[in-house]
Amino acid sequence: MVQQLGKGQNTPVAAAKVRAVFVWRPGPSTPGLDASALLLGASGRVSGDADFVFYNQPTHPSGAVRHVGKDEGTWSRDALEIDLGSIPAGVDRVVLAASAHSGTFAGIRDLHLLVSDPGAEVDLVRFDIADATVETAMLAGELYRRGGAWKFRAIGQGYSTGLEGLATDFGITVTAPPPPAPAPPRVQAPAPPPPVSTTPPPAPRLNVRKPEPARPPATPPPASTPSRPPVRLSKVTLTKASPMVSLSKEGITGSRMRVNLNWVQAAPGRGMLKRLMGPTDLDLCCLWELNDGSKGIVQALGNMFGSPDKPPYVFLDGDDRTGANTAGENLFINLDHKSSFKRLLIFAFIYKGVTFDDAQAVVTLTPATGPELEIRLDETGGAARSCAIALVQNQGGDLTIQREVRYIKGNQQKVDQAYGWGLQWRAGTKD
Repeated sequence: MVQQLGKGQNTPVAAAKVRAVFVWRPGPSTPGLDASALLLGASGRVSGDADFVFYNQPTHPSGAVRHVGKDEGTWSRDALEIDLGSIPAGVDRVVLAASAHSGTFAGIRDLHLLVSDPGAEVDLVRFDIADATVETAMLAGELYRRGGAWKFRAIGQGYSTGLEGLATDFGITVTAPPPPAPAPPRVQAPAPPPPVSTTPPPAPRLNVRKPEPARPPATPPPASTPSRPPVRLSKVTLTKASPMVSLSKEGITGSRMRVNLNWVQAAPGRGMLKRLMGPTDLDLCCLWELNDGSKGIVQALGNMFGSPDKPPYVFLDGDDRTGANTAGENLFINLDHKSSFKRLLIFAFIYKGVTFDDAQAVVTLTPATGPELEIRLDETGGAARSCAIALVQNQGGDLTIQREVRYIKGNQQKVDQAYGWGLQWRAGTKD
C-alpha cells in the first residue's frame, strides 16, 4: 500500500530501482510541467553540470538517473528513473524537482509526486503538492543515503525564479540570455586638416644601431582543455523568425512524440452566426507520406485514426468536438520509425464553427526526451477553414520540423492541393 507523506516526513526505500513520477490534471490553461533531478555531493552542490538531469540533458553519465519523459492522457505524467545501486559513490542525495512554464504552480491541479518500484509495479510513496502559489520551480523531494541505505524525504520547497534559479542554487552553470545589441557608433564629422607649413622639413638624422643577436622563438603556452558549454534550459518556440528545428540537434530521439491541439471557445454572445454555429470543433489531422511511396491521411473524419506500430506510425487518440476536453486533441508520431517517414503535414480543420481567430489555438509537440516545441496559431486566419501548422521532413535520416501556420480557404482536399499530396477525395461525415 502506498505511504502518504507530508512535508518534512521521510521513509526508507528498499527497492534497488525506483521511478519518480510527477502527476497532475491537464487542461487548456494549465502550465506545462517538467521533471528534473540533481545529483549532489557532501557539499550540497553538484560536482559538474552533468549532474543535472532534465529534458535537454536526459541521462546522467553514470546511467543511474534518466529522464523518461511525458505520458499524456486523463492524467499527465513526467517521470525519472533512478538506479540507486548505480549512483556514484560521491553522490549523497538525488533531488527530485519540477518546473512550470507559461504559468505558476498555482495553475497546476492535483499535483503529486509518486515514488514507485517499477519491478514490483507498486507505488511506494505519495507526496501531494497542494499549497503552491507563485512558484515556478519546486524542490519536491529527495532520495538520500543513510547508513548505507536509501531513504526518501518530502520537501515541497518552491522557487519563484524558475528552473534557472533552482539549478544555479545547486551550482549549475546555465546559458545566459544573449546580450542586447550594441548601439550603433556615433558618426562624427571629420576633423579639419592641419594647417600646411611652407617651411621645408629638416633633413632626417641617421641612427645606426648594431644588430641584436637572434632570439629563439617563444614556447607557445599549452593548449587549454575546452570547457563544457553551459546548460541550456530554454524550450523551443517556432516563430516566423526562427521557423525550423532539427530533432537530432535538439536531442529528440526515439519513442512517441505527442502533438497536442488545444483551443478555447469564444464568448457565446459574439454575433448571430456564432450562436447559430454553436461550439467550434477543430480537427487535428496529418497528411503522411512514407519512403516506400505510400501516403494517406490521419483524421477523425471517416474514423481514419492511424496506427502507432504499423504504417503510417501516426495515430489520433480521439476527437474533441467542443474544445471542452482538458487534454484537447492528441496526435502521436512514433519516432522509433522515423526512417520510414518521407514527410508529414500536421494541420487543423474547422469541422464546425466560425474562425481560427475565435479558437486561439496552440499546438504543442512534446517528445519523450528533449525540449518541448510550441507553435501558436496567432496570425489572422480570416475566413480560412484549414491551417497547415507544421511540416515534418526526412532530411538524410534526420527529421526537421518547420512552422507553417498557413491558412487555406477550403477543406482537407484544398490542403492536399496546396502541398501536392495527390490523394483521391470523397465527401465524409463523422459518426
